[in-house]
Amino acid sequence: MNPELVEASRGGIVESVHRGALAVVDARGASVHALGDTTRPVFARSAVKVLQALPLVTSGAADAFALSDEELALACASHNGQAPHVSTAAKMLAKAGLDEAALECGAHWPQHEVAQRELAAGGPAAVGRPLSALHNNCSGKHAGFLCVGCLMARASGRDAREFVRGYVRAEHPVMREITAALQAATDADLSQAPVGVDGCSIPTFGIPLTQLALAFARVATGVSLSAERARAAARLRAAVAKAPFYVAGSGRFDTRVMQRLGERVFCKVGAEGVFCAALPEQGLGVAIKVDDGNNARAAEVVMAAVIEALVRLDNDERTFMRCLSDVTLKNWNGIEVGALRATAGLRAAFVAER
Repeated sequence: MNPELVEASRGGIVESVHRGALAVVDARGASVHALGDTTRPVFARSAVKVLQALPLVTSGAADAFALSDEELALACASHNGQAPHVSTAAKMLAKAGLDEAALECGAHWPQHEVAQRELAAGGPAAVGRPLSALHNNCSGKHAGFLCVGCLMARASGRDAREFVRGYVRAEHPVMREITAALQAATDADLSQAPVGVDGCSIPTFGIPLTQLALAFARVATGVSLSAERARAAARLRAAVAKAPFYVAGSGRFDTRVMQRLGERVFCKVGAEGVFCAALPEQGLGVAIKVDDGNNARAAEVVMAAVIEALVRLDNDERTFMRCLSDVTLKNWNGIEVGALRATAGLRAAFVAER
C-alpha cells in the first residue's frame, strides 16, 4: 500500500488521508527520492504536455508560424478558458491558416467560473464566439499539433485542411511525431505500454513514475535528449516562465508557482492526481500520482511540499510555498474549520534522504 502523503484535519483529528507515490530522478536516471510504488504504469494525461509540444519546436513550426512565448506556453497548457487563452489559441490557428473547426479536442465550458459566466452572457470570455473547442483546456496543445501538421502538409505539397483531418488518431503522422517525442524523453517502450484515450481524444500511455520523472529531468537539463529536443525543451520552459498565465490561468497552482519562482520550476498538473515538474537548478525531474486521483486537495499539496524540500527559496518564497503545502480550510462563512497538509511522513522522507 502506498504511504499517506496528504491529510485533511477537522476538529483536532484527521478526517481523511490521500495516499500516493512519487519519484524524483536525475537526468541520468538515478533515483534521488522515491516513495510508494513508482514502477506501476500511470496515465500521465495532461502532465506531459510539454513533452507533446517538443515537435512544435523541433519541426520548425514554431518559427515558421512565428509563435510567441504566450502561444508556446499555451501549447503546454491546461488552461482556464479565459479570454486571453481563447484568443491566443485562435491566433495560433490563424497563423497556420486554420480556424477552430480544425480542432478535434471537443468543446467544454471554461474551467474558470468568471469566464463561464462571461461566456454565458456573451461577455469578454466569449471573444465574439459561442462555446467551441477553443474553450477546451487543451485547445492550445491541439493548436500546436495543427501547426505541426500544417508544416508537414506544406512540405509535402498537400492541402493542409485535408492533411490534418484525424490528427488525434494514433496512426496519423502528427500523432506519430508526438508519440516519438514522448518515447524519446521517457525511454518507455510505448509500443508495449497500456494505451487509453485522453479527455481531448488523443492517445494516452501508461508510463511508470520513474520514467516520467526521468523525462522531466531531461526537460530540466537537456541531458540525453537530442540537441534539437534539448533546445526545444529549454525554449518551452523559457516561454512558460515568461508567460505563466497561459499554462493555466487565474488562481491556478501552476501559474501561481511559476509566476513566483520563474525558471526555477516548471510544473504541470495532469488528470487523476498526476503531477510532474522539472527543476533545472537541481537537474531533477518529479512525478507524483495520488491514488484517489485528487488534484487540488492532494497532488498540489504534495508538489508544493516537494518544491519546498528541493528548490532554493528565500524566506518569502518559502512562506508562499508553505501556504500551498499546509492549507487552512474555511467554510462558506469564512470560518476556519480545518487544514489540508503534507503529512509528517512525506516531509520527513525528504529530510532523511538529503
